Amino acid sequence: MNKIGLLIAFVGFFLYANAQENFVVSEHYNKQEVQIEMRDGIKLHTTIYSPKDKTKAYPILLQRTPYSSRPYGENQFRRNIGPSQTLMKEGNIIVYQDVRGRWMSEGVYDNMRAYIPNKKKKQTDEASDTFDTIDWLVKNVNNNNGKVGTWGISYPGHYAAMSVLSDHPALKAASPQAPIGDFYFDDFHHNGAYLLSYWIATSVFGYMKDEPTASSWYNIPDIGTKDPYQFFMDIGPLSNLDEYYKEDNVFWQQLKEHPDYDEFWQKRGLIQHMKNVKPAVMTVGGLFDAEDLYGPFEIYKSLEKNSENFNMMVFGPWSHGDWARLSKSQSVGNIYFGDDLSQYYQEEVEAKFFNHFLKDEGEMDLPEALVFDTGSNSWDEYENWPPAKAEEVTFYLGENQNLSKTASTETYQEFVSDITKPVPFTEDIKVTFTPRKYMTDDQRFAARRPDVMVYETEVLEEDMKLSGEILASLQVATTGTDADWIVKVIDVHPHDAEDTESMQDHLSMSNYHMMVRSEVIRGKYRNTFDKPEAFQPNTKTQVDLTLQDINHTFKKGHKLQIQVQSTWFPYVDRNPQTFVENIFEAKEEDYKTQTHRVYNDSFIQFQVLNE
Repeated sequence: MNKIGLLIAFVGFFLYANAQENFVVSEHYNKQEVQIEMRDGIKLHTTIYSPKDKTKAYPILLQRTPYSSRPYGENQFRRNIGPSQTLMKEGNIIVYQDVRGRWMSEGVYDNMRAYIPNKKKKQTDEASDTFDTIDWLVKNVNNNNGKVGTWGISYPGHYAAMSVLSDHPALKAASPQAPIGDFYFDDFHHNGAYLLSYWIATSVFGYMKDEPTASSWYNIPDIGTKDPYQFFMDIGPLSNLDEYYKEDNVFWQQLKEHPDYDEFWQKRGLIQHMKNVKPAVMTVGGLFDAEDLYGPFEIYKSLEKNSENFNMMVFGPWSHGDWARLSKSQSVGNIYFGDDLSQYYQEEVEAKFFNHFLKDEGEMDLPEALVFDTGSNSWDEYENWPPAKAEEVTFYLGENQNLSKTASTETYQEFVSDITKPVPFTEDIKVTFTPRKYMTDDQRFAARRPDVMVYETEVLEEDMKLSGEILASLQVATTGTDADWIVKVIDVHPHDAEDTESMQDHLSMSNYHMMVRSEVIRGKYRNTFDKPEAFQPNTKTQVDLTLQDINHTFKKGHKLQIQVQSTWFPYVDRNPQTFVENIFEAKEEDYKTQTHRVYNDSFIQFQVLNE
């Protein structure tokens, strides 16, 4: 696959192109390409699809993207336009724009450009570029009704979230979908740990261009193997990856120069700015989205806390962008969740949201939170999120590999974390931009390793529904001065569970250890992400880790299991297990095998919903 094809695979470009229907865009829409001038004189390439039917006025649906608004040329049409086929067929003015410094737009690209709250004169950010774009569109595009909505998935979802800070009065509705909320907690970092599996995508964001171009200006590294585990083991310390990315890759240099959550990353965060927002917002996410799960939850929660606007969230059993596809069967990896789930969302949720706020059509009968139960395979409607009726329940990581209601303060389990044989995050041998199916993978391969601690309940005698955040509070010790801590929440299926059609040949649903949620924290950031601190060897230390929200029923006959480990390779780079200020400067001799302890007064806290 060439580099363009790889980029398309990465960003989910034409996410619903698999929906083959007899609707030809060029028969129903005119296409226009314009250069819209921003307040500082920079011109942004903008593509406008307008319905040929001019008998009525239409709202404008705008997507701003770093991934190209192609195909370029006014006689070249996308196969599908807009957030969904439903909104495409109903008739809307659909607009795509290459953001500043990308593809056919002028200017300099800035990865996660910082928002400027009080801009002066000709200062620009993504919010001001959105304002200037909307202002031009409502004044210059014929047959628009003066109302604008924004949407986008992943990085375009970030720009959709940023749009609500533009304060343009024509912007009435926004749907950030899998939006990046903070690059230190989405995509490339998780709680201070560098996500090595995303390294190959650094080329997409790191190389600058000198002038507008319709062709790719960057190359995807050829690692020469289909086995990323072995590739990264052979590479050794992260500094050896400089062989692939030189100083002209700006993003690689930024990653190396800012390993901590310093001012560079803090000012690029979006979540803290979600205040006093006026447009209606529908944030959408996938409960098994490996790329951007932090952003959508935190954007919704920040808006709920700091704004009085219409604010709702939708989370389905999707991986990154699945809701924009129209596959009949919805599966993530080996786990099947049902049929026509994305179609239901597109027709009964997304279209209703935009039509209500942009066309004044239909009653607003959508719930505050529409969240799929990934254990019972059904949709739940909540008046608030997390559900107000959920009760806090604590399980301790017990002495005999059990989840207990009582703590043991003196006992512990210990394991050797061999830096030369890190725990793999998946059994699959596959090179991808970003791994996805592992989010529901069978964890038996890990449970059977001596360097993975396993704790579980007895077989459940009745259903147990977990809805909301998860807190893991670990009491640990290490012979070293640093360590990663990974916590996984697992649904152990009964022996008579039936296989799904999507089940891999070498696996069975019998005793399947389905990962429901997982997260990592780099131990040196246990107290604060901007100032790393070494562990005192052989000293009991508290490490708290918040896992993203779930909505999952552990059914009668199943078991709830927790796994704790210290390597997760090569999803996460190897912690040297010796404290170093900057992981990108670690040397081969820093990497040392250590022995870790997990004390039995460690606990995991859930929100349990008794319905």
